[in-house]
Amino acid sequence: MVSNYKIALLPLTCDVETKVVLKQAAAAHRRLAELKGVARTIPNESILINTLTLQEAKDSSAIENIITSHDELFKAELFIEHLTSPGAKEVQNYARALRKGFELVRHNKILTDNHILEIQEELEQNRAGYRRLPGTALKNQQTGETVYTPPQEYDSINRLMQNLNLFINDDSLSDLDPLVKLAIIHHQFESIHPFYDGNGRTGRIINILYLVIKDLLDLPVLYMSRFIIQNKADYYSFLQAVRDTGEWESWIIFMLTGIEETAVRTIFLIEQIRRMMADYKQRLRRELPKLYSQDLLNNLFRHPYTKIEFIEKELGVTRQTASQYLKQLVERGYLKLLRIGRSNFYLNEPLFDLFIHAHHGNDTGNDTPLIESS
Repeated sequence: MVSNYKIALLPLTCDVETKVVLKQAAAAHRRLAELKGVARTIPNESILINTLTLQEAKDSSAIENIITSHDELFKAELFIEHLTSPGAKEVQNYARALRKGFELVRHNKILTDNHILEIQEELEQNRAGYRRLPGTALKNQQTGETVYTPPQEYDSINRLMQNLNLFINDDSLSDLDPLVKLAIIHHQFESIHPFYDGNGRTGRIINILYLVIKDLLDLPVLYMSRFIIQNKADYYSFLQAVRDTGEWESWIIFMLTGIEETAVRTIFLIEQIRRMMADYKQRLRRELPKLYSQDLLNNLFRHPYTKIEFIEKELGVTRQTASQYLKQLVERGYLKLLRIGRSNFYLNEPLFDLFIHAHHGNDTGNDTPLIESS
């Protein structure tokens, strides 16, 4: 069945804050507040931004069937100029787009139309902007039938995006709970489908940035892509049900549940990182007191891999000193020495294993019912 959904301007005229929606929103808010507090216990914000951004980049790209391994992805950060896998490049672009988005919104706490365009440009590495040519349709992957046709004219897309932008930034338009608004914003963006490529990934970045601009999180550390992967069929089904029958409740509850469950998982991950850092700190002070510094500790946890240039730069030491540091860290079992070509690099195995186990059992199968045709 082809959906003849006509996208309404926001705010919605129907009441979507049912009892069950508000109850689930309260549960999601509690977990978000807990996550915000836990994230503040990590001494250097770049540790969480770098490590968790890569996780999200991997999972968000997997939704689009861009598959890459953790190992390939982490190595790619070190050898950005030698990236060979198209999947790894796509994931790197996503991570960069997410970080860029955070820098754009973190101080002024607004997410403009131009910000969204810049994020998508970083993601796709082109300046195509909003769609100007007709022909884009969303199709069922199995049957090939068109499920939904988004707006085709540039003027319609532009008008709807301007309206969405107002809804995101002007809270006087609607007194809905901000997490309920997030669910509506995500549905509206995915329905407008303003770009030729990268709509899903851009939409997921908007979700994260919205939590930051509404001060529900300080850092962009809540990533729902894994939840969407694990519930992919429901995600698309509830998304489409709003278009077919106006059934908002199931969609909003799905998104609120995703926020709650993702927050719980992220709290666990951050607490594990914090414990590992505390363990390394105690051992370093005891075993290698001359080496120990907070900058060194931060370096070992900013990324599962490090290399001599990172130590030189971040600790302000000579190459010879950096080499000595790394040698001692390997001898004492803090890092594992690995080689790629002529280069040495150094793996923080407990941190790497944490991310592997945290994402163990991810389903990146082919149950995505939609493909884009343009």
